[in-house]
Amino acid sequence: MTASLISQAFKKCKEEGRPALLTYTVAGDPTKKISLDILKSISKNIDIIESGMAFSTPIADGGDIQTSAHRAIKAGINLNETFKIVKKFKKIEYSKPVILMGYWNLILQFNENKFIKMCKKSGVSGLIIVDLPHPENKTFAKKCKKNGIVFVQLLSPTTSKSRMKKIIKDSDTMIYYISQSNTTGGKLKVAPKNILKNYNKIKNLAKGKNCVIGFGITDKNISKFKSASGVVVGSLNSKIITNALKKHLNPVIKLNTMIKRLKNKII
Repeated sequence: MTASLISQAFKKCKEEGRPALLTYTVAGDPTKKISLDILKSISKNIDIIESGMAFSTPIADGGDIQTSAHRAIKAGINLNETFKIVKKFKKIEYSKPVILMGYWNLILQFNENKFIKMCKKSGVSGLIIVDLPHPENKTFAKKCKKNGIVFVQLLSPTTSKSRMKKIIKDSDTMIYYISQSNTTGGKLKVAPKNILKNYNKIKNLAKGKNCVIGFGITDKNISKFKSASGVVVGSLNSKIITNALKKHLNPVIKLNTMIKRLKNKII
């Protein structure tokens, strides 16, 4: 099952004594073809792919990812095209887990049962739905689990301990800790040691589960999070694609160079 690919990726990283590297890019950015080329290129140096489902009003995302989403929509991306990109990628890199990340409205418009069916068909291993919190997500999360897809629960610095325990209890093999309460791409305003202090509390409660840290992670601070099960880099990737396009450079090459740098900082 594709869900087990996520657990296998974390297990491999743990054996190598390093955190898993997860990178987020918006599917279809800057075009469907280049988006696929990016995934094929960077997959050699990352452990889990997060692919964004472009949405016109991405409330949790900062300017960099919003720019990527608007560019992808302009280039003709939609959910069916997103699944096509994932399917093409999985034909080349079957063992690399792909997590789709996005908003509940998109799934509702598409039809949630059809959406899960398409996830299975294209080889999606997991889902992160940023605006479908616990406990409202319990029914959908159960559907995902039944179909071999990991529904990733979210925790933040403002999550109370009692609520945290309930979310962890209902979580699958992976949990996402949002390092700070703002949109993606914001400068890290909390000291890494304080983020890790909160993170370690979660790890103690979530024994046997893989907890990743995201929001505000860049090449400048990623090495400080080596003790985590995994680290997520997203907005930085969107920024690199945008800058490459502005300078008429190849975004695939520029992004691949950055991913190699990130990997070297955590090994």
